[in-house]
Amino acid sequence: MYTIGFLGGGQLARMSAMAAYRLGFKVAVYDAKLDSPAGMMTKLDFAGSIDDDAALSNFADACDIITLENEFINPDRLRFLKSLGKEVYPTPETIGLIQDKLTQKMTFQAAGLPVPRFLPVSDSDNYSDLNSVFGSEFILKSRKMGYDGYGNHFVRTEQDFLEGMKKLSSRHSAVMAEEVIRFSKELAVMVAINTHEVAVYPVVETIQENHICKFVLAPAEISKATESRILDTAVNAIRSVHGKGIFGVELFLTEANEIYINEIAPRPHNSGHYSIEGCVTSQFENHIRAILELPLGNTSLLKNCAVMVNTLGKADGEGRIFNYDEILFDSSVHLHFYGKSESRKGRKMGHLTKTGENIARTRLELEKLENKIKIGKP
Repeated sequence: MYTIGFLGGGQLARMSAMAAYRLGFKVAVYDAKLDSPAGMMTKLDFAGSIDDDAALSNFADACDIITLENEFINPDRLRFLKSLGKEVYPTPETIGLIQDKLTQKMTFQAAGLPVPRFLPVSDSDNYSDLNSVFGSEFILKSRKMGYDGYGNHFVRTEQDFLEGMKKLSSRHSAVMAEEVIRFSKELAVMVAINTHEVAVYPVVETIQENHICKFVLAPAEISKATESRILDTAVNAIRSVHGKGIFGVELFLTEANEIYINEIAPRPHNSGHYSIEGCVTSQFENHIRAILELPLGNTSLLKNCAVMVNTLGKADGEGRIFNYDEILFDSSVHLHFYGKSESRKGRKMGHLTKTGENIARTRLELEKLENKIKIGKP
């Protein structure tokens, strides 16, 4: 039986594995520890460092094809897997163009795609240098290892700049600066792509809390013309990095109806989780289909709208829900809990999805329910 290997065993690999199982494939998982959220679902559960050639080779021996659940793996390690005769998607070349946010933005800019103004920042740069380019406000970003707001620092003063450089340099040595986009909406779209076919999902609006996606509203309330521009931009962004698989594209929309690419993710994305119950074919299934060169599935919404809310840890403690009975009484709500052993305040522990006919009412009903969930402590 054909076996799909996942580098990383978190919730994205877990939900992708479920889609792979449904299609009749086996799954292998490689993570730093055994019994990860995805690893607990398979006998082919491997643990080790990504830099351990022997352990990685043992994992590769169990796989026919390999994919990954985050973009932080050194492309050289993916090349090592390819040297063992394994197909790897996204490819090392695609990850090399995406992993460094400066390289990512330069790639989009070279392709004529709309991005905020940006510059690399070195130790010799100072606040005045960047102030002359961006004005008094701008954002410092770690070029690598940034997610959920980690790796970003908003700058309004010289002291902010000094604090940001110190904080971000400790996370990753390379830093960039980017202009602040005064957006009216944060939008996202999932794109599935293989060598002969592209499938795009509805454009969604994402609502952030403390730099973490809290709500996803599908579809976004935008004009058909704006939707068409966004879909063209998203597909061209993926093509510019020679993508294969599923990709999440995050964008800003301004009051003047301008769009800017914020960043892309070469994997299933939080903004696409609604598609499991909300669409004919989920982002996870289309990821599996895309890397295997299978026909891509229908991405249409099943109802007028779908809303997803992330369930975050409310307190440090055990990674479990203490009040299932208060949540599962509503048969129209779909709960996904990721199987993480520990809860931390603000950590993504799961999500809830509800489909409906009215997006505002559906969001309100889901928000009330999510507020009741007790995670970490009873």
